[in-house]
Amino acid sequence: MRVFVTGASGWIGSAVVPELVRAGHEVLGLARNDASADRVRALGAEPHHGDLDDPGSLAAGAKAADGVVHLAYHHDFSQMAEAARKDRAAIEAMGEALAGSGGPLLIAAGTLGLRPGEVGTEEDRPDATVHPRVANSAVALDLADRGVRPVAVRFAPTVHGPGDHGFVATLVGVAREKGVSAYVGDGANRWPAVHRLDAGRLVRLALDGAAAGTAVHAVAEEGIATRDIAQAIGDSLGVPVESVAPEEAAAHFGWIGAFFAFDAPASSERTRALLGWEPTHPTLLEDLAAGAYLQRP
Repeated sequence: MRVFVTGASGWIGSAVVPELVRAGHEVLGLARNDASADRVRALGAEPHHGDLDDPGSLAAGAKAADGVVHLAYHHDFSQMAEAARKDRAAIEAMGEALAGSGGPLLIAAGTLGLRPGEVGTEEDRPDATVHPRVANSAVALDLADRGVRPVAVRFAPTVHGPGDHGFVATLVGVAREKGVSAYVGDGANRWPAVHRLDAGRLVRLALDGAAAGTAVHAVAEEGIATRDIAQAIGDSLGVPVESVAPEEAAAHFGWIGAFFAFDAPASSERTRALLGWEPTHPTLLEDLAAGAYLQRP
């Protein structure tokens, strides 16, 4: 299959592309500039010049392929609504290009907001008020009525591994700056996690085998107590570990405080049974203990 991948040179995309190539797929990777194109080539893919700000370039990439893996996103917390709008336009443009083909359209989504305080499953539908991006999953899944095979790949909020600059790297940065590794309240709330390489393999399996209109979960660990995450960060940095009152979380952590206070465990039991996916790479706490987050950005 010829697969168009947006975000091909990004954190998750750079794990997905080699998986697809090894499985015999031909990959066309979105590249915003020459440097991105070089990274796409190094991964074994052909660059396709374009940008999320140009839906026409995305439609052209989709038309040149048999299916799409859409991983690119503007992660700007100061412009969340605008980023979600651009994401929706991208999904609609690529969905239109694939209409009637039966080709797969995999989109990146998340597990936050599925069932707060309980274990979320693939059958649950997320709360659209958690993040403006959430509603875009419904837009994509509705494309099943237009002869597309849409699949929502819901990633754990932490996709970890050496080189990660996401949520956990942000928490490490806060702990380094404050001189204390903190958690919110009693720290019993849970965060799911998945290693980047395990996530890459899941995307490939979902592309090949997930049914139209379904959701799959890139979740290796159902829920790690945030106090255990804070302890592992404290141990790796050699700083004390303390609780922060919920009303002080925003002041201590900044924007990530609200997310770190969520209790949002998620299961991947059905995904594993459907696709035969079994994570094999290090856990989040193992990565922290091994010093994966000690290097300064």
